[in-house]
Amino acid sequence: MRSDTERNRKYLIKAAALLFENSPTPVSLAEIAKQAEVSTATAYRHFSSVEDILHAFRAQVGSELRDFSAQQTTRGVARLEAVSRYWVSLVIEHGGAMAQMRSHRGYLERLRENTGYLTPQAEALAEPLRQTTEELGLVDLGDEALFLWNALFDPRDILDLIKSGHTEDEAATRLVGALRGALIGWSAAAADGNR
Repeated sequence: MRSDTERNRKYLIKAAALLFENSPTPVSLAEIAKQAEVSTATAYRHFSSVEDILHAFRAQVGSELRDFSAQQTTRGVARLEAVSRYWVSLVIEHGGAMAQMRSHRGYLERLRENTGYLTPQAEALAEPLRQTTEELGLVDLGDEALFLWNALFDPRDILDLIKSGHTEDEAATRLVGALRGALIGWSAAAADGNR
C-alpha cells in the first residue's frame, strides 16, 4: 500500500475513534473525513461505511491485545489475568469508541464466521483461556470460553464500572474473578449435561 494511502487510512481510523469518543449522536463518514482532513471520496475509497471504520478500529485494538498476549511469558491464570487487565486498560484508553460496537448477531455466531475484527482478540485469548481451564482442571471449553470472556469484558460494562467509582485495578480484579467463577460454573454445567 502506498504511504499516503496507508496514512489516510490511519487518519480515518483515528478520526473515527476521536469522534465516537466524544459524540453522543451518530457520526457520518463525511464528518470522519473532515476530522481526518481528507475528502469524503477518499474516505469512501477506504471504507464503505462508518461500520467498516469501526470494525477496522476494533481490529486494530484487538491486534494490540494479541501482540501483548504473545509477549507474555506466564501461562494459565496468570497470563489470562495479564491479558484481561491489558484489555481493561485499552478500553479505558479508547473509551467511548470501544463502546460503539454492537451487532444484532451473537458473539459465537460472528466468531465462528471468522468476523474479521473479532479474530485478533480471539487469537489473544484462546491460548490463555485454554491454559487456564487446564490449570483449573476443567474441560476445554473451546470458543465457549471466549464467549464467557466476551460477556464479562464488554467495553460498555467496563466503562460503566469505572464511571460508577471503581478504579481500573478494582474493575479488572473483579472481572477476572468473575471470569474464573464463570469458567468453573460453565464447565460443571457442561459436565452435568453430559451425564
